[in-house]
Amino acid sequence: MSAEARDPLEVDPQHYTVEFENERVRVIRIRYAPGEKSVMHWHPASVSVFLTDLYGKFTYPDGKTEEARGQAGQVFWDEPGAHLPENLGDKPFEVLQIELKD
Repeated sequence: MSAEARDPLEVDPQHYTVEFENERVRVIRIRYAPGEKSVMHWHPASVSVFLTDLYGKFTYPDGKTEEARGQAGQVFWDEPGAHLPENLGDKPFEVLQIELKD
């Protein structure tokens, strides 16, 4: 399995924990302190709920980067894909991500 296709719970358990899992979904809690970053990993299609405000940067396998901002309570859809997230903010951020299983 390539680095881009790795499960975040395997490669970065410091930032990712399972809150709930069954045959249809996996709910993970994501927590980053200010300045922390992850390693390249992959998520299936999912819905994310920001529990706190977020200011971060995502690096993709092709080297492109993208800054992102979100507000507590915001909900958004994510297509499957790989990324390396980083907290650019001066406060921790926390997200619940509901990953869909086939």
